[in-house]
Amino acid sequence: MARNLDPKCRQCRREGEKLFLKGEKCFTDKCSIERRSYAPGQHGQKSGQRLSGYGQQLRAKQKLRRLYGVLERQFRKSFAEAERRKGQTGENLLQLLESRLDSVAYRMGFGASRAEARQVVRHNGVLINGKRVNIPSYNVRPGDVIQLTEAARGHLRTKAAIEAAEARGFPGWLEINAKEARGVFKAMPAREDLPPSLNEGLVVELYSR
Repeated sequence: MARNLDPKCRQCRREGEKLFLKGEKCFTDKCSIERRSYAPGQHGQKSGQRLSGYGQQLRAKQKLRRLYGVLERQFRKSFAEAERRKGQTGENLLQLLESRLDSVAYRMGFGASRAEARQVVRHNGVLINGKRVNIPSYNVRPGDVIQLTEAARGHLRTKAAIEAAEARGFPGWLEINAKEARGVFKAMPAREDLPPSLNEGLVVELYSR
């Protein structure tokens, strides 16, 4: 299975903001963005560089890909599906990415990061409507019940991740019972519920070139 093996902290620094790729470390002063907020590499500290229109579109796309941990082929497939659906393509794209099982598992606190939540899914630790699903890209539908298996609930790392997520609060489009490690995907998230720093409009422009 193909994976992005680039160092996670370098990915955040390249995008100039926290993408929360390393779990709890991102919420501490050990986060690399807190110490080195400039881009990685020999010329990372150079300032005053202006991106072209294409450069801005590319950075917006790369940020989305890195945030949700998807490869280019997966991302293009999600974009094609977003175009086919009714409504605004950009908002449809964000909803498709948020409804991926690995992303839903992360939002529910089954992992401290999306990568960790993806691992829980791949290791058969998640049930949807009582059935085991181990495909991270599986699209969860409104009304689906997602929960951890008994074995996964017993892991100390999973318990710590759920407690941390509960302390920060769960998204409004999910109904969570943290004690039972169980929740309901109530509805697709509205655009205002997602980070305003994401610029899906530039991604649409990029793929419409």
